[in-house]
Parts: sequence; structure tokens; C-alpha cells
Amino acid sequence: MLEARWMIHAERHDWAAALESARTLTVRLPARASGWLHLSYALRRVAGGGLEQAWQALSEVADRFPKETIVPYNLACYTCQLGRKEEALEWFQRALAMGGKERLKTMGLADPDLEPLWETIRAL
Repeated sequence: MLEARWMIHAERHDWAAALESARTLTVRLPARASGWLHLSYALRRVAGGGLEQAWQALSEVADRFPKETIVPYNLACYTCQLGRKEEALEWFQRALAMGGKERLKTMGLADPDLEPLWETIRAL
């Protein structure tokens, strides 16, 4: 139910409501990566939020989800857009090390957030 509520708010680009739903998810289901991913996604887009807030929220819990490739992948996106290319590459490589290398490379090469790393990603 909470996931569905978040998706509806996100689809409507109601980032304030999406953020509130994500916060509720992280409180009620803190062991679920999706809540933290939704939280960071909404923080990036909500008025008064941004990339730094999204990165901060997700990076604080990254170690809780050692098998969720999308966590370091999203952190790679955030750090890349913050202009921290070396750190972004470290996060991207961390995601690759978890598995699904070809799928992640394909995703990365289609993701405008990672465009500054495309040449490097192609070579991995």
C-alpha cells in the first residue's frame, strides 16, 4: 500500500507527497531498500531538496543493503551529477561487483546522469 501510494505521487510529480510517503516507508519498513531509494529520489526532486540531500540520505544507509545493486548505482548517478566523477566511478564499480555487469553497463550507458562516465563505462 505504501509503495503504491509513493508511485502514484511520483507519477503525478507531487514530490512533497512522495517524500512523505517515502519517509513513512523508511520508518515502518527500515530494512527495505525501496523506501530509502524512494526517499532519495523524492529528495532530489522536491522543492528545497536536491542532489546533495538525495546523496546524503542514500549514502547513510548504503551499507545496510549489500546486495541491492541499485543503491550504489543511484549513488553513482548522484555523485556524477555533483561533479565528483572519481567517487561516482567508485560507486558504479561497487554496483558492478555485486553482479549483473552487462545489465548495469547497459543501464549506465543509457542514463544521462552518468553521461560524464560513459567513455569509462564502455571500457569496463
